Amino acid sequence: MDKSEQEYYYATLSGGLRVVMHHRPGSVAEHCGVAVRAGSRDESPEHYGLAHFVEHTIFKGTLRRRAWHILNRMERVGGELNAYTTKEETVVYTTYPAGYMERAIDLVADLVENSQFPTTEIDRERQVVADEIDSYLDIPSEGIFDDFDELMFAGSPLAHPILGSRESIERLTSDVCRRYLDTFYRPDNMVLFYSGPEKPDRVIRVAERCFSSGKRQIPATTTGMSTPKAIPTVPPRADVVREIGSHQAHTVLGTRIHDMYSPERYATALLTNILGGPGMNSLLNVALRERRGLVYTVDASTALLSDAGLFTIYYGCDADDVERCRRIVEGIIERQATDLMTPRRLEEARRQYIGQLTLASTNTEQRALNMARATLLRGRVIPSAENLEAIRAITPAALRDAAASLTPLSRLTLM
Repeated sequence: MDKSEQEYYYATLSGGLRVVMHHRPGSVAEHCGVAVRAGSRDESPEHYGLAHFVEHTIFKGTLRRRAWHILNRMERVGGELNAYTTKEETVVYTTYPAGYMERAIDLVADLVENSQFPTTEIDRERQVVADEIDSYLDIPSEGIFDDFDELMFAGSPLAHPILGSRESIERLTSDVCRRYLDTFYRPDNMVLFYSGPEKPDRVIRVAERCFSSGKRQIPATTTGMSTPKAIPTVPPRADVVREIGSHQAHTVLGTRIHDMYSPERYATALLTNILGGPGMNSLLNVALRERRGLVYTVDASTALLSDAGLFTIYYGCDADDVERCRRIVEGIIERQATDLMTPRRLEEARRQYIGQLTLASTNTEQRALNMARATLLRGRVIPSAENLEAIRAITPAALRDAAASLTPLSRLTLM
């Protein structure tokens, strides 16, 4: 096992499973789980929602444990068992008081290797997921992002909602879930992660004992799985308004951008923070809320994938103010795309962004999840010093170019 990049440690188990560890001596909490390189883009149209459904039902019974035993395994020592699904990865993990590392790794290994998806549990959880799908219909400010993805990734597996639809989840059976697990939850397609006070060597010994030494074979029948990934084409500019009868009008403006590996990602991230980050002094918040009182919420964000990216701005306002807000937003971005930021203003923006990242790094759970995703998709965790160096190297011209790449913006409004 090699020590690399300060406090991060990397190893590979005898069965081929990669491991990344963050050693935090003295910590009273631990985080442990498995990140899988499979998400909603790995589904076929007849089984949309499968990755998320497996994430839900992986806790419903294994060869060794029933659902009740899984539910209580970490909770009875004060921990929590959790999971989430994105377009490109699924993460199953637990957070718990320090001292239960063996219990955690044993449970996680059992879940990802031995889940059986009992039919009775599948049928019960199907209704839970259906209710989750319906809940998005009641929250347009969240559901609009799925609709915008459909516009911007049309014709590719990235376009459909992660949750799927009521119709598609009705087609998900125990056999379909098991085939998905066998196809994607393989050692060479996963990363085990641990963050806590246990020494890395001990974590590896326990992991070797809990995870099987043989690699899972890909089943001959892979019905429900998508074909190899293809980079989605960039769509023409869209301008869509849909009547849904909501009290408030919800708008997303956005465009396709570079992927997560692009050197431009640092300038884009800083620009996004300047435009609509969490600070109340963001340009969009000042222009739309503080000065004019047109919105309650406005923010900018990016979603960077392995082969594509998306920049979005969301705001909710009165229907009569939708176009006015749009003109203000587009004007702000156009100014960023034509005018060079002064060195003093750039330094202030850098300092604010770096401060936010510093505070975020104190959240050990999120840091563990970021560590897992970075190792899964990049092969390593990028050290803080490397990120800071890249942020400090951003020039006014780089910010201007990043802003220029955001125009023209597509629009989707639900009202």
